[in-house]
Formats: sequence, C-alpha cells, structure tokens
Amino acid sequence: MKQAIVTVTKKGQATIPSQLRRKHKIGRKVLVIDTEAGVLLKPVADPIVEKGSLKELFAGTDSRGLIEEARSIEIRGEKASRHR
Repeated sequence: MKQAIVTVTKKGQATIPSQLRRKHKIGRKVLVIDTEAGVLLKPVADPIVEKGSLKELFAGTDSRGLIEEARSIEIRGEKASRHR
C-alpha cells in the first residue's frame, strides 16, 4: 500500500491504516512535520517498548543501582580532582 484516503474528523483526527502502521512501526506517537510537499508523519520510538534494546548492557541491575553507581563514580572523580 503506497497511499490511502482517510477521513479527518472535526477534531483533526485521522486513522492511519493498520498496514501502514505495522510497516512503519507506528505506535502511540508520531512526529508531525510541515513540508513543502504536505504533512509528513514520522514514528516516534516508545521508550517502554524500546527499553529492551539496552537490556543486555544493563543486565542484573535496575535504575536505582545505575544511579548509585553513577554517584559513586562522580564522588571518586571529585576526590581525585581535589588531590591533584
């Protein structure tokens, strides 16, 4: 499907055909861009869905652990800079 005609409601809402939503991985949000050729819709990644992309890198830890680790690294850096 290259194109489709859809109805725009009084509220300005239009339904993107499911085939296009699947093909372009459109979730709950899109970026709307005003171009010379017309309106362009681009998918916006959903952080909840995309969180698995870094799963292996942060395996075995949670956000609290990452924050504590970052703070301890920052504190060590501050102590090291004082001793220079």
